[in-house]
Amino acid sequence: MGVYFDFDDVDAFTAGAVGVPGQRTFFIQVRRMGERVTLKCEKQHTAALADFLRQLITQQPPPIDRPLGVAMELADVSDVAFDLGGISLGYDRDLGRVIVQFDEIVPVDEEGEELPDFDAGKVRVAITVGQAVAFIEVAEAAVAAGRPSCLFCGRPIDPNGHMCPRMN
Repeated sequence: MGVYFDFDDVDAFTAGAVGVPGQRTFFIQVRRMGERVTLKCEKQHTAALADFLRQLITQQPPPIDRPLGVAMELADVSDVAFDLGGISLGYDRDLGRVIVQFDEIVPVDEEGEELPDFDAGKVRVAITVGQAVAFIEVAEAAVAAGRPSCLFCGRPIDPNGHMCPRMN
């Protein structure tokens, strides 16, 4: 049976990366009263979630709460619940909360078909608009801290150089 977590209230909802630019591993983390769920994800997951959260909260009243900077730091990431597949977003008007659901990536067989008996994990989180704003800031900073992009082709530049296809 896959893992399932449902958080209606959280102490922290954050993202970050571990490692050196070009070899970083990205994580999304949810914490509540000593309980921690860490999801391994791609840089694109982090960037897309921040972008979609920004679009979603522009229609909501400005936040009155903001997590402290310390709450936005990643805690120990050694115990990963699962690798992230899909993300769903919504807004619960009754609660005044953003609802985020994370689904585990489903492994595939040799033919590329999803394994039929795989019970994928899920994490559902209800966050305040203030927590969403703080997540956006932290996620965008983590994404931007990577390798610089080439001005000509847009590909990342490695520390020891870059073979730009537009410069030959």
